[in-house]
Amino acid sequence: MSGRWDRGRVAALAPDAAAAKAAGGVARPARWAGTGCDGEAVWGECQGSGASVYRACADLAGPAFRCSCPSRKIPCKHVLGLLLLWSDGAVEDGARPGWVAEWIEQRREREGKARERKAAGAAKARDPKTVERRERRVEDGLAELDQWLRDQVTHGLAQAEKAPYGLWDDAARRLVDAQAGALSGQVRALAAIPRQPGWPDRLLEEYALLRLLVRAYRRRDELPEGLRDTVRSRVGFTVAQDDVLREGEHVRDRWCVTGSRDTVQDQLTTRRVWLRGRESGRPALVLSFAAPGATLDASLVVGTEVDAEVAFYPGARPLRVLVAERHGPAVPAAPGGTSVAGFLDDHAAAVASDPWLERWPATLEKVRLAREDGGGLHVVDEAGDALPLRTADPWRLLAVSGGGPVTLAGEWTPEGLRPLTAWQADEGAVPL
Repeated sequence: MSGRWDRGRVAALAPDAAAAKAAGGVARPARWAGTGCDGEAVWGECQGSGASVYRACADLAGPAFRCSCPSRKIPCKHVLGLLLLWSDGAVEDGARPGWVAEWIEQRREREGKARERKAAGAAKARDPKTVERRERRVEDGLAELDQWLRDQVTHGLAQAEKAPYGLWDDAARRLVDAQAGALSGQVRALAAIPRQPGWPDRLLEEYALLRLLVRAYRRRDELPEGLRDTVRSRVGFTVAQDDVLREGEHVRDRWCVTGSRDTVQDQLTTRRVWLRGRESGRPALVLSFAAPGATLDASLVVGTEVDAEVAFYPGARPLRVLVAERHGPAVPAAPGGTSVAGFLDDHAAAVASDPWLERWPATLEKVRLAREDGGGLHVVDEAGDALPLRTADPWRLLAVSGGGPVTLAGEWTPEGLRPLTAWQADEGAVPL
């Protein structure tokens, strides 16, 4: 561990605003006893309500967290409060008590077994007979999907508007059985398309993109290597992290952490962390996943910049990365950005390479908020070009901008720009 985290990095760990607020009340030295830290862990005992005493600790290498309180939030307010005290220098170095040493030892043991299982699974996945069997199952599943798509169009979209969720869920389950998991998620998401004007057009577009993917997979041997990798990834074939680190394109840059967003599907939480290279201007995406009760990677803090080398996953338009090596600590920084026109050019080039893109990162410089005649909120740059915003709660962004220019980072989707972070001259980085 290179040093103590600042309060911003600790605040970024909070699972929600309520936990972050409650942590401030817990971060009082008088409420703690037996606190200590070393190069890998922080620990302490917090006085709760009545006679309750909660043991809290954090494994900084993960990071991972543990507390004996009944809260289901990870990290809970006690862990966050402990980390705030540690960040402020109110926790001194010391020797680990037995309960902390035991927990960390058990974590290391579980991590070692998980790596062994992962290595065994990877070896099995590379077995030629296993690969051949899966290819056949995927091909059969995609053939069935192709027929299903043609049936939907043949019967018309009118009945789909009132169809139950099972129409898409049944098709998605069959794709799971065919080991085409990523494609299954795309089919299941069709049920969530908002029933609003233009809905049939949107549904037909999604059906067409799915059919295009099916056709592309059938002709994968004829495709350029990058596009073939993209098609396989969209269907559900994964690339081992060791292969990415060994064979992927490596780029060293000062990477600005421009935004982060967590989504939950089928009890699996996915964290998307967006990066933007200071010198290269390239976007990059770091994904992490966590089952219920597990913690997500919190090592990349929004509003900071880190000198690092990343390895890109293969694809027609490489975007997802693994952080291969860091060359220094993260420091607060604002990213460079583009105009609206520059962003649209980048997005058009990305879609031309990968027509199945669901979202693309945007970092816009010197944009202001504006409201159109119909009431929708937009961001407008100095040239007068605008993009529609998609946000259920615009008030934090409105308050931060105050009518002035900001640097705004977000995710561009077919529905508009979902804001993630704003940089304002006085406030610095503000997660939205």
